[in-house]
Amino acid sequence: MNLIDFIATVVVVTASGALAPGPLSFAILLHGSKGGAWAGFLCAIGHTLIEFPLVLALALGLLAATSQPIIKSVIGIAGGLGLITFGVLQIRDTLSAHPSTNQPVREATLPASSLFLGAALTGLNPYFILWWLTIGSVLIIQALAFAALLGVLVMYISHVWMDYAFLTALAHFGKKGKAIVGSKYYRIVLVTFGVILVYYGATFVLGAM
Repeated sequence: MNLIDFIATVVVVTASGALAPGPLSFAILLHGSKGGAWAGFLCAIGHTLIEFPLVLALALGLLAATSQPIIKSVIGIAGGLGLITFGVLQIRDTLSAHPSTNQPVREATLPASSLFLGAALTGLNPYFILWWLTIGSVLIIQALAFAALLGVLVMYISHVWMDYAFLTALAHFGKKGKAIVGSKYYRIVLVTFGVILVYYGATFVLGAM
């Protein structure tokens, strides 16, 4: 796998998670209505403060796995099945969700600091941890095989810029009073990524077997 193919794989696999609406997305809409794009950027920094140490810790723990084919196979199968599951659920939830129902976060429950908000809603999200333990671990192993810890850094940069771009844009549009989450075109994008995730999941499983 060359550098371009590796980065493309990371972008496609992680874009769905970055763009999928969740508690952090809706919290940013509320914070963005007051603080604008800057609130979204600060939230992304808070997210990174939790995510990057986790990715680095997983990478250091998985260094030994790169020399053990059976461990790589197990992680590949688990990650592939995780991708397939996430893709199917994303397609189902996107097609069945009604835009007006997407209001799971109330303003009164949110901390005042956007930086703390990003860290809190990342660290307290069990699905976030599970994603990196399964799907993310496959990407980390590929990164280690590609260029050791430097490959992990390339992988993470290829992933995290989407968090900054999306959360900043979301907060900006929240300030402008424009809806993104729930719109027809946004839902089409999510369904498309869901289909791609199922494909990549099947590829990971077959490759691991």
